[in-house]
Amino acid sequence: MTTSTQPPAGIAPETTAVPARPVGAAPQGSGDQLLRPHAEQAFAAELAALAATDRRRRPPSWRLSPWAVVTYVLGGTLEDDTVITPKYIGSRRLVEVAVATLATDRALLLLGSPGTAKSWLSEHLAAAISGDSTLVVQGTAGTSEDAVRYGWNYARLIAEGPSKDAMVPSPVMRAMAGGSLARVEELTRMGAEVQDALITVLSEKTLPVAELASEVQAVAGFNIIATANDRDRGVNEMSSALRRRFNTVVLPLPATEDVEVEIVSRRVAQLGRALDLPAEPPAGAEVRRVVRIFRELRSGVTSDGRTTVRTPSSTLSTAEAIGVITGGLTLAAHFGDGRLSAEDVAAGLVGAVVKDPSTDPVVWREYLEGVVRDRDGWKDLYQACWDLDTEARGR
Repeated sequence: MTTSTQPPAGIAPETTAVPARPVGAAPQGSGDQLLRPHAEQAFAAELAALAATDRRRRPPSWRLSPWAVVTYVLGGTLEDDTVITPKYIGSRRLVEVAVATLATDRALLLLGSPGTAKSWLSEHLAAAISGDSTLVVQGTAGTSEDAVRYGWNYARLIAEGPSKDAMVPSPVMRAMAGGSLARVEELTRMGAEVQDALITVLSEKTLPVAELASEVQAVAGFNIIATANDRDRGVNEMSSALRRRFNTVVLPLPATEDVEVEIVSRRVAQLGRALDLPAEPPAGAEVRRVVRIFRELRSGVTSDGRTTVRTPSSTLSTAEAIGVITGGLTLAAHFGDGRLSAEDVAAGLVGAVVKDPSTDPVVWREYLEGVVRDRDGWKDLYQACWDLDTEARGR
């Protein structure tokens, strides 16, 4: 991969903020610790172990076979006893369908509610298949066609006119040329005209460059993983022509409380190590309380099915539950005794639930009074949350 004086359109600024190094390489220099390594960096040893033992057939340009990709995502133990940690906890069949789709000429759309690990899964799929998860187009209302197609180095364009050297390839163009996977995050956040720039790429596997009277043809192995939030319907609906070119896999919310507790516990442990928090791992009971609150407020009914509760405006996703526990651990580490307490969790809970100041405070108080106050073993959490609410109201 070559470097240039300005980053290609659609690439996050942090990719040029540090010296370039090979994909999967460890950070350079003492003290050079990455806050959030790419998947291919964080799990380089597992990917290497899978590649060394993987004897199954690999599609063109793939680093691993489809079976090995699924093993990397869901976890397992290899024949040499190497343990592959699970990156995604969910239906094996859904992951198999997603991986099989990427081995065809159809693109993959991961659709789901906020916090269902769409971006997380797309990153790990790209890392396992291409060894590079950084070819990303981030969809927003301001994303232009340049992020999907190509842009120009305007200094060279003015000085030399249109030329290959003056072109700034997009992540999609680079993926096409290298037979890699490109990721398009929040596809439906982009305008319809930007979305439709993908149609020719997905149907013809070419990207025309009108200014140079040429085109870029996709190398075998190229494909696109897109993600979309099912709550964004009506923002920028995909055209039927574009939708037909995707195979859609819907990622559900965690099916049970136990599954969600496992997801939160695993991710919090990873974040705690990355942040080097001097705190004890959170007790399972504390994680379970946060998860139960989120699930009850999301569904509008308590876990025993006996009490109906009002739902707040917030999404209360699994990702937000992870944030509440991680924030509580940070408070415990730096301002407490290192053990996660109800007081450490309470502030994060209130911040996660109360997003709309006109309606959510009432929903939260009703839930505290109607559910939390009388639940066995929850007095400390009720008191901590109520104290915060009382302080916020200046009483």
